[in-house]
Amino acid sequence: MSADVLNTPSGTALLIGASRGLGHAMAAEFLRKGWHVVGTIRESGGRTKLHDLADEFDGRLEIETVDICEPDQVAALRDRLSGRAFDIVFVNAGVTNNPAETIAEVTTDEFIRVMVTNALSPMRVLESLEPFVPATGLIGVMSSGQGSISNNETGQREVYRGSKAALNMFMRSFAARHAATSRAMVLMAPGWVRTELGGPDGRLSIEESVPSLVNVLLARRGTPGLTYVDYLGRTVPW
Repeated sequence: MSADVLNTPSGTALLIGASRGLGHAMAAEFLRKGWHVVGTIRESGGRTKLHDLADEFDGRLEIETVDICEPDQVAALRDRLSGRAFDIVFVNAGVTNNPAETIAEVTTDEFIRVMVTNALSPMRVLESLEPFVPATGLIGVMSSGQGSISNNETGQREVYRGSKAALNMFMRSFAARHAATSRAMVLMAPGWVRTELGGPDGRLSIEESVPSLVNVLLARRGTPGLTYVDYLGRTVPW
């Protein structure tokens, strides 16, 4: 990564799903780079790691509450943020299911839960918040290398894979509808990271993924159009 990227002037990032895992680590990385961060948690009332981060970076981290699967809460968040501008809006929220469960075995309720959380709800958030991103800004969402249809040669994690492939398709449609904008748009594949969602067998630590991931996002700013890349900036095949 070039020195110019590492010295990118700070701005304001809105991170949806920042209470733990990759989202929390992204918030910490942006804060260390001098950015102001608005990070969301799903439920109010309980203390999270994001609250500890807010104490550490006094005045530069705001905490908002939203469950992205609840349209009324997304609308309320939009209203609370009305009039603000964000250099980066990035949606990190997502879930997984039993990785051994095939599409023939998954219940309808479980299929709906994963698809709504991983594909429908992130796009609803982006549709709602994209007016807050200026022409020089970036809109991003956490995808996965497992959302690549071309790279699926092993099967497994079928419902999760399908949800991320659907997310990728919806994001391509979003980008097509906003083709005239100069904003950057990114589908990010963070690698298989050892988090609560990724599990203990992940090949990467958070420290090996997130700092580079954030630098890739910063490097994409000012480049119009949609890219599907991994945490090292490598293009992921659709």
